[in-house]
Amino acid sequence: MGPAELLVLTFPQETITVEAASALVKLRTAGDIRVIDSLVVTRHADGEASYGELSDFEHLRGVVVEGSHALPLIGPEDAQEAAELLEPGTVALLVLIEHVWAEAAAEALRSVGGRIASGVRIPPENIEEAVRVAQARVAAAGK
Repeated sequence: MGPAELLVLTFPQETITVEAASALVKLRTAGDIRVIDSLVVTRHADGEASYGELSDFEHLRGVVVEGSHALPLIGPEDAQEAAELLEPGTVALLVLIEHVWAEAAAEALRSVGGRIASGVRIPPENIEEAVRVAQARVAAAGK
């Protein structure tokens, strides 16, 4: 198995849209990742939180393949933690993924007694800002 990661994807409305669910399906079918489990967490306008499977939402039943998440590994504690991140009237999609593309490297690492000890997800906007700063330094040094 390759490295796994739990992502919390947030959206500025109270439900997961068909477009967002379709994007998840595309990720799964591309073969670079495997979706192990997912869960929808909603913080309603009144501040109350609820959670459920993608298949629990009628408007998503045609998008999500039934039985595609055989391992229910995301639980109530994860849902509560994600709910605390949400503003009222918003929703999060928790997705537990396996990085299939890294499976061979992970196996090679394990075969020599190594392991992935840690990982840090860096948001794209942080990378973009760092690139802008670096480019500005290079431009200033060239003057």
